[in-house]
Amino acid sequence: MILVLDNEVQPDYRYLGPEIDRLLPKSEYVVGAGRTKVPDPTGYDGVVLSGSTASVYDDDQASWLEPQYALIEQCIEAQVPLLGICFGHQQVNAALGGTVEEDERRATFVEMERLGSDTILDGLEPIVPVLHADLVTELGDGMEATAKTAYNKFFCSRHESAPLWTVQFHPEFTARVSDRPSDWNSGRYTFDDSNATEVLDNFANACSENRTGE
Repeated sequence: MILVLDNEVQPDYRYLGPEIDRLLPKSEYVVGAGRTKVPDPTGYDGVVLSGSTASVYDDDQASWLEPQYALIEQCIEAQVPLLGICFGHQQVNAALGGTVEEDERRATFVEMERLGSDTILDGLEPIVPVLHADLVTELGDGMEATAKTAYNKFFCSRHESAPLWTVQFHPEFTARVSDRPSDWNSGRYTFDDSNATEVLDNFANACSENRTGE
C-alpha cells in the first residue's frame, strides 16, 4: 500500500492528489495539508508527497510542514520509498537543507533533459506538464540532480543512498483534468507528446521491488 499525502491547502484546488491515488495500483489517500500528525511511513510500501499552491518558505505552513519533514527523514532512515511531486520535490529538498525560491508561474508543457540514468524516469519522453511558481535553487544534502530544463538545473532529483526521488513536473496531470487550472496553456505540445504518468508506474514498481527485496 502506497500512502498519498495531498498537500494542497485550498480544498477547491484539491484535484491532483486524487489523480495520483487513481493512477497508482494500490494506495491510500490522506489529506496532508494542515495535519500536525501524519501516518507512520514504515507501515506503507511507499509514500507520495503531492503538489500544492502553498510555498515551503511560507512560515504560515510550518505547523504541518515540520511533521512531514520528520516523515521524510524517517523514510530515508527506514529505506521507505518516497516520491515528491512539484511541491513535494521542493519539500524534500528543503527538508534536507536545500533552497526553494519564488519564480514565475508556469502552466504548460516543458522539455526536460535527463542527467544520466534514473529508475523513476525510465521510459519517459522529454515533454512533461508543469504547474508551478517556485523552484529548487539548491539541492538538499544527499540529493543529486537527475534532470534539468532551460530554466532550472535541479528539475528532478534523487537521494544518493535512499529510495527517494523527486520531480518538479506533474506526472498525474493529464487531459482528464487539464480544464481545472484556469491558466493552463499546452503551447506547441499536446498530451500525446507526453507519457509522464510512467513515473507513477515506475515508482509503484520500485515500491514493490523494495518490499520483496528484489
